[in-house]
Amino acid sequence: MAGNGRWVTNALRHPDRDPTRRQLLATSQQPYGAVLSCIDSRVPPELVFDTGLGDLYVMRSGGAAVGPVITGSIEYGPMTSGTPLIVVLGHQRCGAVSAVYKALREGEPLPGNLQAITEALRPAYEQAVRESPADPAEAMAKAQVKLTADALRGNQDLAPLVTKGALAVVSAYYSLDTGEVEILNGAPA
Repeated sequence: MAGNGRWVTNALRHPDRDPTRRQLLATSQQPYGAVLSCIDSRVPPELVFDTGLGDLYVMRSGGAAVGPVITGSIEYGPMTSGTPLIVVLGHQRCGAVSAVYKALREGEPLPGNLQAITEALRPAYEQAVRESPADPAEAMAKAQVKLTADALRGNQDLAPLVTKGALAVVSAYYSLDTGEVEILNGAPA
């Protein structure tokens, strides 16, 4: 979050982005966090959190949708090297979420493999519809990251790490307008 503060205030340090760091990491890595975010080009986690080489594992999918390969990728850091933090990062005005919201509302499937994103985001859509918010697509985007973080905290392989305090799984939301990341749930005490 300190890195996000630097991003918001344009006080970037660009840490760990030089040849010395690259050489140090050539044989191994020990990232302190894993971030699952959307594919949106306006939300690059390494920039949003002002991090450098070797600091984050980053997975990206449309609407931060998960499936077995993404889940396995998220599990990799905590299960192999003790990475203590997972952040599921949604964002304002998500095109993938908006497209899925519209497709589900109108009963029109999205083409090709985009339908897999629709199915992955269906629980968030259903939650947003139940809540009847003023902006249902934004509510759906926030529901998606909360539901995903909740599912990861309850994942059979990650839950024991969460229970013993070795892993925090946080949902967060990025404002395109301000650059600020808001923690939604799961922040460690």
